[in-house]
Amino acid sequence: MSLKIYNTLSRSKEEFEPIEADKVRFYVCGPTVYAEAHLGHAMSALVFDIVRRYLMYSGYDVNFVMNFTDVDDKIIAKANEIGADPYELAEHYINEYKRNLAELNILPATKNPRATEDMPQIISMIEALIEKGHAYEAHGDVYYRVESKDDYGKLSGRKLASMNAGARIEVDERKEHPMDFALWKAAKPGEPAWDSPWGQGRPGWHIECSAMNMTHLGEQIDIHGGGNDLIFPHHENEIAQTEAVTGKEFARVWMHNGMMSLKSEKMSKSLGNMITVDEFLADYPADVMRLWVLGGSYRGPLVYSEEVIEQTEQAYKRLLSAKKSALPGAVGLQADALATLQNEAEKAKADFKESMDDDFNTAGALANLFELVKVINLARADGATDVQLAQAQGVFMELAGVLGLTLEEKKAQSASDADAFIDLLVALRRDLRAEKNWALSDKVRDSLKELGVILEDSKDGTSWSWE
Repeated sequence: MSLKIYNTLSRSKEEFEPIEADKVRFYVCGPTVYAEAHLGHAMSALVFDIVRRYLMYSGYDVNFVMNFTDVDDKIIAKANEIGADPYELAEHYINEYKRNLAELNILPATKNPRATEDMPQIISMIEALIEKGHAYEAHGDVYYRVESKDDYGKLSGRKLASMNAGARIEVDERKEHPMDFALWKAAKPGEPAWDSPWGQGRPGWHIECSAMNMTHLGEQIDIHGGGNDLIFPHHENEIAQTEAVTGKEFARVWMHNGMMSLKSEKMSKSLGNMITVDEFLADYPADVMRLWVLGGSYRGPLVYSEEVIEQTEQAYKRLLSAKKSALPGAVGLQADALATLQNEAEKAKADFKESMDDDFNTAGALANLFELVKVINLARADGATDVQLAQAQGVFMELAGVLGLTLEEKKAQSASDADAFIDLLVALRRDLRAEKNWALSDKVRDSLKELGVILEDSKDGTSWSWE
């Protein structure tokens, strides 16, 4: 089965064929940097990190570009509110966002362009749009002429006439059409501004991504990603601008992730119900957040609740169990049982690929991974040695890595010093069990559990691990 991706533009799954064999030009709209990153930002970043990782695993050379919008009305408003320099404010939150991405094990982008660094390219693109009749200047502002492109609205499926009739738009006599949108905004007192043929000003939001795409990836790209809240107007306007300049199809595939909600309510700054990435990571490993995203469809909504996260944490611990060493005194599997273990590992790998090739079906891929966990743990319980477990555990870690899971066990701060003492208690409990002193042996087990130590009994002995 070849990779198929759901394309928002065609409303269907399509076989993925990059413009250039074995290479993928991939652009994702990044954040407007004026506040702390929240779980909605993390969800989108994780979705496209997983997509990127799987493309790389499949043999593609991926050029991954994610921008930062570092000049915007929201940044200016926040800077004015707190009495900060807008450039310094944006720089601060860019650094914080990059820190969060690293903590979530999200691969660094090939390039992180910024609007303020690509201003000549933005101005040049606006000039080209005016020259071709797709834009016009009005008192220092420049607007895109939506009626100049016959297929405007093709991504969202909206018709221009219905947009006009149903839109809440301010009356602006400078516009030829109410839906015309700003490419360049004339400078206002106290705001960041750049020189241009139309006077001092700054770019509109939509033109930034079009210009950065062309500058860093070329006139055509393979995949354009972002949240489904960007389909209209942002991505619709990107298509209109770029294709008006180049006369070529802008992106082959448009991918959009669903939104995150908090107890069935959209998570947003305006509602005051955000959970920041830092707040989440103070309580849970980064793998728990990634596992939570992996458990659903990237195109669907993702609901946050304490119950869901607790269930995800238990699933995370289940995954960790597949990494455990052989039980003490393991005598080894018979040849047929070992062959079954190895065959099941290879089957899990094939099934994993089949799921991911179906529009990045991470829930299906995760189910394959958990099935492999079950197979490994059963083999361990049957006496498999470390050498015999190695092949299946290697496949397990390979597939987990494709999904971006690190599965690094969190040990207590004094774990290394406590290991010998825990070994002693485990040996003491073994003697108590041999003497059938069940009450005291259970007390040792429960006391260790309170300290975060989990015991695993088998016919060959007892092993332990940190919770």
